[in-house]
Amino acid sequence: MQKRAEAAFISSFGSSSTTSVHAPGRVNLIGEHTDYNDGFVLPCAIDRGTVIAVRRRTDRRVRVVALDYGGARDEFDLTQPLTPEGAVHWSHYVRGMAEQLVSFDPSLPGLDMVITGDVPQGAGLSSSASLEVAVGAAFRAAGGTPNLDPTQLALLAQRAENEFVGCQCGIMDQLVSARGVAGSALLIDCRNLTTMPVALPEDAAVLIAHSMVRRGLVDSHYNERREACAAAARHLGVNALRDVTLDQLETSGLPALTRRRARHVVTENSRTLRAAEVLAQGDLAAMAALMAASHASMRNDFEITVPAVDRLVELITDTLAGEGGCRMTGGGFGGCVVAVLPRRRVAAVESAINLHYRSPEGLASKVFVCQPSAGAGALTSQDEFGANT
Repeated sequence: MQKRAEAAFISSFGSSSTTSVHAPGRVNLIGEHTDYNDGFVLPCAIDRGTVIAVRRRTDRRVRVVALDYGGARDEFDLTQPLTPEGAVHWSHYVRGMAEQLVSFDPSLPGLDMVITGDVPQGAGLSSSASLEVAVGAAFRAAGGTPNLDPTQLALLAQRAENEFVGCQCGIMDQLVSARGVAGSALLIDCRNLTTMPVALPEDAAVLIAHSMVRRGLVDSHYNERREACAAAARHLGVNALRDVTLDQLETSGLPALTRRRARHVVTENSRTLRAAEVLAQGDLAAMAALMAASHASMRNDFEITVPAVDRLVELITDTLAGEGGCRMTGGGFGGCVVAVLPRRRVAAVESAINLHYRSPEGLASKVFVCQPSAGAGALTSQDEFGANT
Protein backbone atom coordinates (compact mmCIF):
# COMPACT_ATOMS: atom_id res chain seq x y z
CA MET A 1 0.00 0.00 0.00
CA GLN A 2 2.81 2.40 0.82
CA LYS A 3 4.35 2.14 -2.64
CA ARG A 4 0.95 2.55 -4.28
CA ALA A 5 0.20 5.64 -2.19
CA GLU A 6 3.58 7.18 -2.99
CA ALA A 7 3.22 6.59 -6.74
CA ALA A 8 -0.23 8.19 -6.68
CA PHE A 9 1.12 11.09 -4.62
CA ILE A 10 3.72 11.87 -7.28
CA SER A 11 1.19 11.68 -10.09
CA SER A 12 -1.37 13.76 -8.15
CA PHE A 13 0.86 16.47 -6.70
CA GLY A 14 3.92 16.50 -8.98
CA SER A 15 6.61 15.42 -6.52
CA SER A 16 7.25 13.01 -3.66
CA SER A 17 5.64 12.95 -0.25
CA THR A 18 7.83 13.62 2.77
CA THR A 19 6.57 10.71 4.86
CA SER A 20 3.95 7.99 5.09
CA VAL A 21 1.90 6.92 8.08
CA HIS A 22 -0.41 4.05 8.86
CA ALA A 23 -3.14 3.25 11.35
CA PRO A 24 -4.49 -0.29 11.76
CA GLY A 25 -8.02 -1.58 11.78
CA ARG A 26 -9.02 -3.77 14.65
CA VAL A 27 -10.87 -6.91 15.52
CA ASN A 28 -12.57 -7.19 18.88
CA LEU A 29 -12.04 -10.57 20.50
CA ILE A 30 -14.71 -9.99 23.14
CA GLY A 31 -16.50 -7.05 24.78
CA GLU A 32 -19.18 -5.75 22.43
CA HIS A 33 -21.18 -2.56 23.11
CA THR A 34 -19.46 -2.26 26.47
CA ASP A 35 -17.15 0.62 25.52
CA TYR A 36 -19.73 3.40 25.58
CA ASN A 37 -21.02 1.98 28.86
CA ASP A 38 -17.67 2.69 30.58
CA GLY A 39 -16.89 -1.02 30.50
CA PHE A 40 -14.14 -3.35 29.31
CA VAL A 41 -13.14 -4.51 25.82
CA LEU A 42 -10.45 -6.85 24.49
CA PRO A 43 -9.58 -5.93 20.89
CA CYS A 44 -6.36 -6.25 18.95
CA ALA A 45 -5.03 -4.06 16.16
CA ILE A 46 -4.66 -6.04 12.93
CA ASP A 47 -2.25 -6.02 10.02
CA ARG A 48 -4.77 -4.31 7.78
CA GLY A 49 -5.28 -0.59 7.92
CA THR A 50 -4.99 2.82 6.31
CA VAL A 51 -1.83 4.24 4.75
CA ILE A 52 -1.42 7.95 3.97
CA ALA A 53 1.40 9.52 1.96
CA VAL A 54 1.68 13.09 3.18
CA ARG A 55 3.50 16.38 2.63
CA ARG A 56 3.17 19.61 4.56
CA ARG A 57 2.03 22.70 2.69
CA THR A 58 3.10 26.30 3.20
CA ASP A 59 -0.53 27.46 3.40
CA ARG A 60 -3.44 26.06 5.40
CA ARG A 61 -5.24 24.23 2.62
CA VAL A 62 -5.74 20.47 2.70
CA ARG A 63 -5.85 18.47 -0.53
CA VAL A 64 -6.83 14.82 -0.34
CA VAL A 65 -6.91 11.99 -2.89
CA ALA A 66 -8.76 8.76 -1.98
CA LEU A 67 -7.31 5.94 -4.09
CA ASP A 68 -9.92 3.42 -3.02
CA TYR A 69 -12.70 5.65 -4.36
CA GLY A 70 -11.36 5.92 -7.88
CA GLY A 71 -8.99 8.73 -7.02
CA ALA A 72 -11.78 10.97 -5.70
CA ARG A 73 -10.58 14.31 -4.37
CA ASP A 74 -11.50 16.73 -1.65
CA GLU A 75 -10.03 20.12 -0.80
CA PHE A 76 -10.72 22.47 2.08
CA ASP A 77 -9.28 25.39 4.03
CA LEU A 78 -8.42 25.00 7.71
CA THR A 79 -9.13 28.69 8.34
CA GLN A 80 -12.80 28.18 7.41
CA PRO A 81 -15.57 26.27 9.22
CA LEU A 82 -15.69 22.68 8.02
CA THR A 83 -18.92 20.99 7.00
CA PRO A 84 -19.76 17.63 5.36
CA GLU A 85 -19.77 17.99 1.60
CA GLY A 86 -22.43 16.08 -0.31
CA ALA A 87 -22.44 12.31 -0.30
CA VAL A 88 -18.64 11.81 -0.51
CA HIS A 89 -18.75 9.88 2.73
CA TRP A 90 -15.03 9.12 3.07
CA SER A 91 -14.30 12.85 3.12
CA HIS A 92 -16.52 13.36 6.17
CA TYR A 93 -14.07 11.37 8.29
CA VAL A 94 -11.12 13.39 6.99
CA ARG A 95 -12.87 16.73 7.50
CA GLY A 96 -14.20 15.73 10.91
CA MET A 97 -10.73 14.75 12.07
CA ALA A 98 -9.22 17.96 10.70
CA GLU A 99 -11.84 19.98 12.58
CA GLN A 100 -10.93 18.27 15.85
CA LEU A 101 -7.20 18.72 15.25
CA VAL A 102 -7.69 22.45 14.64
CA SER A 103 -9.49 22.65 17.98
CA PHE A 104 -6.40 21.06 19.58
CA ASP A 105 -3.89 23.16 17.60
CA PRO A 106 -5.33 26.33 16.00
CA SER A 107 -2.13 26.74 13.93
CA LEU A 108 -2.53 23.33 12.26
CA PRO A 109 -0.71 23.37 8.88
CA GLY A 110 -2.19 22.41 5.54
CA LEU A 111 -1.31 19.06 3.96
CA ASP A 112 -1.37 17.15 0.71
CA MET A 113 -2.47 13.55 1.31
CA VAL A 114 -3.05 10.38 -0.67
CA ILE A 115 -5.04 7.77 1.23
CA THR A 116 -5.43 4.05 0.65
CA GLY A 117 -6.35 1.10 2.83
CA ASP A 118 -7.19 -2.59 2.96
CA VAL A 119 -9.67 -2.84 5.83
CA PRO A 120 -12.93 -4.27 4.41
CA GLN A 121 -15.58 -1.56 4.71
CA GLY A 122 -18.85 -2.38 6.42
CA ALA A 123 -17.29 -5.45 7.97
CA GLY A 124 -17.03 -4.41 11.62
CA LEU A 125 -13.23 -4.12 11.50
CA SER A 126 -13.21 -0.37 12.03
CA SER A 127 -12.17 1.05 8.69
CA SER A 128 -13.55 4.42 9.85
CA ALA A 129 -11.44 4.61 13.02
CA SER A 130 -8.40 3.50 11.04
CA LEU A 131 -8.96 6.38 8.63
CA GLU A 132 -9.54 8.94 11.39
CA VAL A 133 -6.49 7.91 13.38
CA ALA A 134 -4.34 7.80 10.22
CA VAL A 135 -5.36 11.38 9.39
CA GLY A 136 -4.34 12.43 12.88
CA ALA A 137 -1.03 10.58 12.51
CA ALA A 138 -0.46 12.33 9.16
CA PHE A 139 -0.85 15.80 10.65
CA ARG A 140 1.37 14.83 13.58
CA ALA A 141 4.08 13.41 11.30
CA ALA A 142 4.04 16.57 9.19
CA GLY A 143 4.74 18.74 12.21
CA GLY A 144 1.23 19.61 13.35
CA THR A 145 0.06 18.72 16.87
CA PRO A 146 3.55 17.61 18.01
CA ASN A 147 2.34 17.18 21.61
CA LEU A 148 -0.60 14.95 20.71
CA ASP A 149 -0.21 11.63 22.52
CA PRO A 150 -1.91 8.43 21.28
CA THR A 151 -4.78 8.56 23.76
CA GLN A 152 -5.53 12.20 22.92
CA LEU A 153 -5.42 11.29 19.24
CA ALA A 154 -7.96 8.54 19.84
CA LEU A 155 -10.25 10.86 21.76
CA LEU A 156 -10.21 13.43 18.96
CA ALA A 157 -10.96 10.69 16.43
CA GLN A 158 -13.91 9.48 18.51
CA ARG A 159 -15.24 13.03 18.78
CA ALA A 160 -14.95 13.47 15.02
CA GLU A 161 -17.09 10.39 14.45
CA ASN A 162 -19.59 11.36 17.12
CA GLU A 163 -20.02 15.01 16.21
CA PHE A 164 -19.14 15.34 12.52
CA VAL A 165 -20.08 11.95 11.06
CA GLY A 166 -22.99 11.36 13.42
CA CYS A 167 -22.22 7.88 14.76
CA GLN A 168 -22.22 7.66 18.54
CA CYS A 169 -19.38 5.14 18.76
CA GLY A 170 -17.39 4.46 21.90
CA ILE A 171 -13.64 4.85 22.31
CA MET A 172 -12.49 1.28 21.66
CA ASP A 173 -11.89 1.41 17.91
CA GLN A 174 -9.85 4.59 17.91
CA LEU A 175 -7.90 3.73 21.06
CA VAL A 176 -6.69 0.32 19.87
CA SER A 177 -5.83 1.79 16.47
CA ALA A 178 -3.70 4.41 18.21
CA ARG A 179 -2.24 2.24 21.00
CA GLY A 180 -2.12 -1.33 19.65
CA VAL A 181 0.73 -3.62 20.73
CA ALA A 182 2.26 -6.15 18.34
CA GLY A 183 1.54 -9.75 19.30
CA SER A 184 -1.08 -8.81 21.89
CA ALA A 185 -4.69 -7.99 22.42
CA LEU A 186 -5.35 -4.86 24.46
CA LEU A 187 -7.58 -4.93 27.53
CA ILE A 188 -9.07 -1.45 27.69
CA ASP A 189 -10.87 0.09 30.64
CA CYS A 190 -13.15 2.46 28.78
CA ARG A 191 -13.81 4.58 31.86
CA ASN A 192 -10.26 5.68 32.61
CA LEU A 193 -8.73 4.68 29.22
CA THR A 194 -6.00 2.57 30.79
CA THR A 195 -4.75 -0.29 28.63
CA MET A 196 -3.04 -3.59 29.39
CA PRO A 197 -1.47 -5.77 26.69
CA VAL A 198 -2.58 -9.40 26.80
CA ALA A 199 -0.19 -11.59 24.83
CA LEU A 200 -1.80 -14.22 22.64
CA PRO A 201 -0.44 -17.77 22.97
CA GLU A 202 2.33 -18.41 20.46
CA ASP A 203 0.38 -21.22 18.80
CA ALA A 204 -2.88 -19.24 18.56
CA ALA A 205 -4.28 -17.64 15.44
CA VAL A 206 -6.91 -14.95 14.98
CA LEU A 207 -9.15 -15.79 12.04
CA ILE A 208 -11.67 -13.33 10.64
CA ALA A 209 -14.47 -14.44 8.34
CA HIS A 210 -16.68 -11.92 6.56
CA SER A 211 -20.35 -12.90 6.37
CA MET A 212 -20.63 -10.72 3.24
CA VAL A 213 -23.61 -9.01 4.86
CA ARG A 214 -22.70 -5.34 4.80
CA ARG A 215 -23.45 -3.21 7.78
CA GLY A 216 -23.41 0.51 8.45
CA LEU A 217 -23.37 1.87 11.98
CA VAL A 218 -24.89 5.25 11.15
CA ASP A 219 -27.81 3.67 9.31
CA SER A 220 -28.30 0.70 11.63
CA HIS A 221 -29.86 0.34 15.06
CA TYR A 222 -26.55 1.08 16.78
CA ASN A 223 -27.68 4.43 18.16
CA GLU A 224 -30.94 2.86 19.37
CA ARG A 225 -29.02 0.27 21.37
CA ARG A 226 -26.86 2.99 22.87
CA GLU A 227 -29.93 4.95 23.97
CA ALA A 228 -31.42 1.83 25.58
CA CYS A 229 -28.27 1.45 27.66
CA ALA A 230 -28.38 5.11 28.67
CA ALA A 231 -32.04 4.78 29.65
CA ALA A 232 -31.24 1.77 31.83
CA ALA A 233 -28.42 3.65 33.57
CA ARG A 234 -30.70 6.63 34.22
CA HIS A 235 -33.39 4.38 35.67
CA LEU A 236 -30.85 2.73 37.97
CA GLY A 237 -29.29 6.05 39.03
CA VAL A 238 -25.75 5.22 37.89
CA ASN A 239 -23.33 6.92 35.55
CA ALA A 240 -23.02 3.86 33.32
CA LEU A 241 -23.99 0.20 33.18
CA ARG A 242 -20.47 -0.70 34.26
CA ASP A 243 -21.63 0.21 37.79
CA VAL A 244 -24.54 -2.27 37.83
CA THR A 245 -24.54 -5.85 39.13
CA LEU A 246 -26.66 -8.57 37.63
CA ASP A 247 -28.71 -8.86 40.83
CA GLN A 248 -29.45 -5.12 40.77
CA LEU A 249 -30.51 -5.36 37.17
CA GLU A 250 -32.87 -8.30 37.61
CA THR A 251 -34.72 -6.53 40.45
CA SER A 252 -34.67 -3.08 38.81
CA GLY A 253 -38.21 -2.95 37.48
CA LEU A 254 -36.94 -1.98 34.03
CA PRO A 255 -39.14 -2.86 31.05
CA ALA A 256 -38.27 -6.33 29.79
CA LEU A 257 -36.64 -5.19 26.54
CA THR A 258 -34.48 -2.53 28.19
CA ARG A 259 -33.50 -5.00 30.90
CA ARG A 260 -32.34 -7.51 28.29
CA ARG A 261 -30.26 -4.87 26.53
CA ALA A 262 -28.62 -3.91 29.83
CA ARG A 263 -28.11 -7.55 30.81
CA HIS A 264 -25.94 -8.09 27.77
CA VAL A 265 -23.65 -5.23 28.80
CA VAL A 266 -23.41 -6.29 32.45
CA THR A 267 -22.61 -9.91 31.64
CA GLU A 268 -20.29 -8.98 28.77
CA ASN A 269 -18.13 -6.92 31.08
CA SER A 270 -17.64 -9.96 33.32
CA ARG A 271 -16.87 -12.17 30.34
CA THR A 272 -14.29 -9.72 29.00
CA LEU A 273 -12.34 -9.48 32.24
CA ARG A 274 -12.32 -13.26 32.53
CA ALA A 275 -11.27 -13.61 28.88
CA ALA A 276 -8.18 -11.48 29.49
CA GLU A 277 -7.20 -13.83 32.31
CA VAL A 278 -7.67 -17.09 30.42
CA LEU A 279 -6.07 -15.80 27.23
CA ALA A 280 -2.97 -14.77 29.18
CA GLN A 281 -2.89 -18.31 30.59
CA GLY A 282 -3.16 -19.81 27.11
CA ASP A 283 -6.47 -21.52 27.94
CA LEU A 284 -8.23 -21.56 24.56
CA ALA A 285 -10.95 -23.93 25.78
CA ALA A 286 -12.02 -21.41 28.43
CA MET A 287 -11.76 -18.62 25.88
CA ALA A 288 -14.03 -20.61 23.55
CA ALA A 289 -16.72 -20.93 26.20
CA LEU A 290 -16.63 -17.20 26.90
CA MET A 291 -16.87 -16.35 23.20
CA ALA A 292 -19.84 -18.69 22.80
CA ALA A 293 -21.62 -17.04 25.72
CA SER A 294 -20.86 -13.61 24.29
CA HIS A 295 -22.39 -14.50 20.93
CA ALA A 296 -25.50 -15.95 22.56
CA SER A 297 -25.91 -12.74 24.56
CA MET A 298 -25.56 -10.59 21.45
CA ARG A 299 -28.08 -12.76 19.66
CA ASN A 300 -30.69 -13.14 22.40
CA ASP A 301 -30.37 -10.11 24.69
CA PHE A 302 -28.89 -7.36 22.53
CA GLU A 303 -30.34 -8.68 19.25
CA ILE A 304 -27.59 -7.42 16.96
CA THR A 305 -26.72 -10.58 15.06
CA VAL A 306 -28.36 -11.69 11.81
CA PRO A 307 -29.15 -15.25 10.67
CA ALA A 308 -26.20 -15.43 8.24
CA VAL A 309 -23.75 -14.44 10.98
CA ASP A 310 -25.31 -16.93 13.39
CA ARG A 311 -24.87 -19.70 10.81
CA LEU A 312 -21.25 -18.76 10.23
CA VAL A 313 -20.48 -18.78 13.96
CA GLU A 314 -22.20 -22.15 14.36
CA LEU A 315 -20.24 -23.64 11.46
CA ILE A 316 -16.88 -22.52 12.82
CA THR A 317 -17.74 -23.51 16.39
CA ASP A 318 -18.81 -26.99 15.29
CA THR A 319 -15.62 -27.40 13.24
CA LEU A 320 -13.42 -26.41 16.17
CA ALA A 321 -15.23 -28.79 18.57
CA GLY A 322 -14.06 -26.92 21.65
CA GLU A 323 -10.47 -26.31 20.51
CA GLY A 324 -11.16 -22.63 19.87
CA GLY A 325 -13.93 -20.07 20.04
CA CYS A 326 -15.93 -17.92 17.64
CA ARG A 327 -18.33 -15.01 17.91
CA MET A 328 -19.66 -12.07 15.95
CA THR A 329 -17.39 -9.06 16.17
CA GLY A 330 -18.20 -5.39 15.67
CA GLY A 331 -21.32 -3.29 16.06
CA GLY A 332 -23.64 -5.90 14.65
CA PHE A 333 -26.23 -6.38 11.90
CA GLY A 334 -23.79 -8.13 9.58
CA GLY A 335 -20.05 -7.89 9.10
CA CYS A 336 -17.48 -10.34 10.42
CA VAL A 337 -17.02 -13.10 12.93
CA VAL A 338 -13.76 -13.69 14.80
CA ALA A 339 -12.27 -16.98 15.92
CA VAL A 340 -9.35 -17.59 18.29
CA LEU A 341 -7.97 -21.04 17.56
CA PRO A 342 -4.82 -23.17 17.37
CA ARG A 343 -2.90 -22.48 14.18
CA ARG A 344 -3.08 -26.16 13.23
CA ARG A 345 -6.88 -25.83 12.99
CA VAL A 346 -6.91 -22.88 10.58
CA ALA A 347 -6.93 -24.99 7.40
CA ALA A 348 -9.86 -27.10 8.61
CA VAL A 349 -11.90 -24.01 9.47
CA GLU A 350 -11.14 -22.35 6.14
CA SER A 351 -12.16 -25.52 4.31
CA ALA A 352 -15.45 -25.78 6.22
CA ILE A 353 -16.32 -22.16 5.50
CA ASN A 354 -15.51 -22.50 1.80
CA LEU A 355 -17.59 -25.66 1.48
CA HIS A 356 -20.59 -24.88 3.64
CA TYR A 357 -21.13 -21.11 3.94
CA ARG A 358 -22.79 -18.71 1.53
CA SER A 359 -24.34 -15.33 2.26
CA PRO A 360 -28.05 -14.73 1.55
CA GLU A 361 -26.97 -13.43 -1.88
CA GLY A 362 -24.92 -16.57 -2.54
CA LEU A 363 -21.52 -15.00 -1.85
CA ALA A 364 -18.65 -16.97 -0.38
CA SER A 365 -17.09 -15.66 2.84
CA LYS A 366 -13.81 -13.78 2.69
CA VAL A 367 -11.48 -15.32 5.25
CA PHE A 368 -8.13 -14.07 6.44
CA VAL A 369 -5.81 -14.77 9.32
CA CYS A 370 -4.44 -11.62 10.91
CA GLN A 371 -1.54 -10.76 13.18
CA PRO A 372 -2.02 -8.57 16.29
CA SER A 373 -0.17 -5.41 15.28
CA ALA A 374 1.23 -2.15 16.58
CA GLY A 375 -0.75 1.07 16.67
CA ALA A 376 -0.55 4.13 14.42
CA GLY A 377 2.75 5.69 13.43
CA ALA A 378 5.14 6.69 10.68
CA LEU A 379 6.30 4.10 8.16
CA THR A 380 9.68 3.39 6.68
CA SER A 381 10.25 1.65 3.36
CA GLN A 382 10.84 -1.61 5.23
CA ASP A 383 7.62 -1.62 7.25
CA GLU A 384 5.13 -4.43 6.78
CA PHE A 385 2.23 -2.16 5.87
CA GLY A 386 4.03 -1.07 2.71
CA ALA A 387 6.78 -3.57 2.01
CA ASN A 388 4.84 -6.02 -0.11
CA THR A 389 2.51 -3.77 -2.10
